[in-house]
Amino acid sequence: MTLGFIAGLSTEASVMLLVCMLAVCFFEAINGFHDTANAVATVIYTKTLPPVFAVIWSGSWNFLGAIFGGVAVAMGIVKLMPINDLMTVSVGENIALVLSILVAAIIWNLGTWYLGIPSSSSHTLIGSLLGGGFAFWTVHKGAGPNWAKATDIGLSLLISPLFGFSLAILLMYILKTTVKKRKRIFSSPEDTKKAPPMWIRAILVTTCTLVSYFHGNNDGQKGVGLALVVLMAFMPIHFALNPAMTNENLTQSIRKIEAVLLQPTGAPETDASHLTLAKAATTVAAMIDTTDRTNKEGTFMIRKEVQGLYKKMDVALKGGVVTGEQAKIIKSELKSLNQSYEFSPTWVVAMIAICLGIGTMIGWKRIVVTIGEKIGKSHLNYAQGASAELCAAAVIGVSSASGLPVSTTHVLSSGIAGTMVAQGGISNLQKKTVKNIALAWILTLPVTMVLSALLFLLFRLFA
Repeated sequence: MTLGFIAGLSTEASVMLLVCMLAVCFFEAINGFHDTANAVATVIYTKTLPPVFAVIWSGSWNFLGAIFGGVAVAMGIVKLMPINDLMTVSVGENIALVLSILVAAIIWNLGTWYLGIPSSSSHTLIGSLLGGGFAFWTVHKGAGPNWAKATDIGLSLLISPLFGFSLAILLMYILKTTVKKRKRIFSSPEDTKKAPPMWIRAILVTTCTLVSYFHGNNDGQKGVGLALVVLMAFMPIHFALNPAMTNENLTQSIRKIEAVLLQPTGAPETDASHLTLAKAATTVAAMIDTTDRTNKEGTFMIRKEVQGLYKKMDVALKGGVVTGEQAKIIKSELKSLNQSYEFSPTWVVAMIAICLGIGTMIGWKRIVVTIGEKIGKSHLNYAQGASAELCAAAVIGVSSASGLPVSTTHVLSSGIAGTMVAQGGISNLQKKTVKNIALAWILTLPVTMVLSALLFLLFRLFA
């Protein structure tokens, strides 16, 4: 990050921006050795791969997942915050907000990792964002946190472990009834000193790779979203709109939408609806043409108007007001409009990917022992490891494609629990460990929300 990049900020604000970005990197590294330990737990514990090789392998695939993950989940994180309101208040208030979010998330993540509890970095981050956003709203009013988006994410976090648990039981049942050499794959590393057969090792390495990639794909985007919240808070004029898209680019897309809507369809009612939408597009295009994007007010105005136009067109498409070939053209242009305010610089994605990959390579032992030995009364066997990771990869992959953040920790832990139940019934679970994981699952959101809110009220006294 060059000095020119943070031009326009005071020396103090520039220093705080660097501190906050370093804190984002630290959080993502913690995410790596906290959450990603789940991905390597099975291959290490089943002696499929040596620990050093396993964490390097997993870290590399986490890096690739973050690089190629897109921005859908990242934007879901950003949308939890009242971004448009953040862009209108003082930098001091924004410093207090982002610091409260980062400190709360790091404290909880480090604490649960130290205790060896597979707590969710996703819950931690979302709780901190909502708590800080709510406290910000109590002071400044405005839009407040996006509770509708929070509800969608909350349902995703709630339902995904249930899917992981159920799918793991089902897959274990399929393996028991279809695999001929059941005794070999259902034995644990404690039962034999021999390495597992090559075909079992191949399956376990494949599932570890899939979980690692999709973890980077999902959790890496959360780090990108957190970094964008920080950047938008400190330098809104630089990150309110995509600098790669000029005013001319925007108006060209809007004029194409306008031209499509003005084409007659032969149905008077439909033409009337299209004319209303076309007038809205004309108004926004004219505003962009006459607005100076080099000043703060102009940039915010363009962002809000483009967002408003996108929502109108999206509602019209979903409601069937625009159909056929016209709908296809408009959808294509709406992608361009969406990318004008939902974007992530390449350097941010690369930074998060590197931190996630490095974090994966350290601090994994505590969580691995919990996953391998402390969820069930029997030690993890090959079939259980493969089943749990395959189910986790599937759930996380589908969630990433849907733009919804999920908890790798809870999905995989619930998958492990499901395999233990399939192996020996509900009594095969270690109540103490399951209780600790459940408590962390229940407490993470409220604790981080309260902690983040209190820290914001404290930090703003000094900011």
